[in-house]
Amino acid sequence: MFGVAVDLSGTRKTMGLEEKLPSGVLLTTVELAAGYARKGSLWPASFGLACCAIEMMATGAGRYDLARFGMEVFRGSPRQADLMIVAGRVSQKMAPVLRQIYDQMAAPKWVLAMGACSSSGGMFNNYAIVQGVDHIVPVDIYLPGCPPRPEMLIDAILELHDKIQNTKLGVHREREIAALEKEALAATPLHLQKGLMR
Repeated sequence: MFGVAVDLSGTRKTMGLEEKLPSGVLLTTVELAAGYARKGSLWPASFGLACCAIEMMATGAGRYDLARFGMEVFRGSPRQADLMIVAGRVSQKMAPVLRQIYDQMAAPKWVLAMGACSSSGGMFNNYAIVQGVDHIVPVDIYLPGCPPRPEMLIDAILELHDKIQNTKLGVHREREIAALEKEALAATPLHLQKGLMR
């Protein structure tokens, strides 16, 4: 019988916050503490509309495990959710339902447009499909792809975490919103923009 004896006494390393805080005192702002709590407790609403929903479900399964980010529970009720992942194409008939679910979500709330169809209508350039979910609800993160892989969804969620972490509160948030609205109004309207298709 063979074996190896290893003495681990005295070699215990601390991992975590205590090694960064030798004095045991942590100073932060309310905005940073609230952002840290919000980003670690996102509860997405289950709103899968088409093939992108399969990839969204795979992201929540064991292989990719959204539970690492505190998102293991996809909520069936909009009143319990604060993140709407619009996965797939949105038809004209589904648009009022989408808006109603968004309005029923508690604030603060965020929207992730998953896939080419929810971002821009995708290959369905016709009267029946909404050409971008941002015509109905404000979108925080656009995730391209047809369909996007679970790794891409996780990356978009991490980008959203960064955005939530740095969100201002109170008067600072009102100023930020006013500046963003002013910037959006000064931008060139979509119908005047020149792209590859015009």
